Amino acid sequence: MATQLTSTRQRLIDAALQLFSIQGITETTTRQIAELAQVNEVTLFRHFGNKQGLLLAAISESAVFKDFGESLREKASQTSSLHQALKDYASDRLQALEQVPELVLSVVGESRRYSSEHQQVIGEYLTQANQYVAEYIATVIEREQLQTNLPVSQLASLLNSLLLGYAAIQFTTGFQALWQSRDEFLESLVELFLNQVEAESSVEKIIDLPANLVHTILQKAKKIELQDYALMYVLFATGLSALEIANLERVHQIIDRDRYLLQITQGSVRQVPVNQWILGKRYGSYTRNPLTQWLKSRKDNEAALFLNDAGLPLSEIEIQQRWQIITQGLLTPEGQAPVIVQTQQTWCVEMLMKGMTLENLSMLTGQSLKQLKPYIQRVKEKIAIEQAIQRDRDSQ
Repeated sequence: MATQLTSTRQRLIDAALQLFSIQGITETTTRQIAELAQVNEVTLFRHFGNKQGLLLAAISESAVFKDFGESLREKASQTSSLHQALKDYASDRLQALEQVPELVLSVVGESRRYSSEHQQVIGEYLTQANQYVAEYIATVIEREQLQTNLPVSQLASLLNSLLLGYAAIQFTTGFQALWQSRDEFLESLVELFLNQVEAESSVEKIIDLPANLVHTILQKAKKIELQDYALMYVLFATGLSALEIANLERVHQIIDRDRYLLQITQGSVRQVPVNQWILGKRYGSYTRNPLTQWLKSRKDNEAALFLNDAGLPLSEIEIQQRWQIITQGLLTPEGQAPVIVQTQQTWCVEMLMKGMTLENLSMLTGQSLKQLKPYIQRVKEKIAIEQAIQRDRDSQ
């Protein structure tokens, strides 16, 4: 019986979507929908109450909105940068809208002809969609310790409005003169929104760790166990976050005599090099280093690069806990306990000091140019110090 009810309900939704797309929402009657679904009109009312109820169900179960909230919550937990979060969401929504172009045009084109009941139904669902997006953006912003010039709810509403407008123009005219490609539109859209977001003062100050402290941390880890040594090595040799490291698996390695790369598959998808040299000291080679030695020593078949005591993948929180144990009792030149985010800052500063451009660093880290701008000032400070020391030596 339940299977039959589900089948009938789905036939009504499919029939509604088909008719809404062909002749519009206002021109479609419940009788037409029932006839196309091969049921009587009373059955439609029993399932949905009226056309407004059916419209709500048809929209919510379309490709654009199906499992929308749950999907965004899952993505938020996997995305490490706001730039990637915005681009992933915008790209996904445009692809979903393309699956139901006629429905989109019907919703947009007929909006002035809708009854107040229809307007209320669509308005409620768009409000819910904006709320899901606002929560998605807020999760990433909070994790990156950012602040916005506009409320997150307004950013979400503006983002959805621009995406719907772009889709409507595309479906109506195929007009492309404003943008060379969809990617160009998406990048411009993301940069527009990133201009409304800035790092909090505590994050804007880049505090990289000095070489002697970094090497002390690595040596302390080496004395504890091989996995801790490998973990600290990856933190300082790649500039990856604890979350990105937690998601790494053995198959994500690309290794030969001339290079060692790790493939990041979640959040900002990219490849990052594993450096042999860390702040003037070499830690093995591309094929023989703390990480390869740790993996070679293992007897298990687990996919993850790092494991906890139970043999399960090491989580982001567990990585942070290991960092705290290893760095216990150590202090930075500022008199503070070193924090794990400083491994990324140290790596980024080192790469820039070696001549890497900000654009290339953006590709390796998955961070936007705006997020990386604070590093410019820190690099200038270090260059000034080195020049002063060199001038002093030259005067001897």
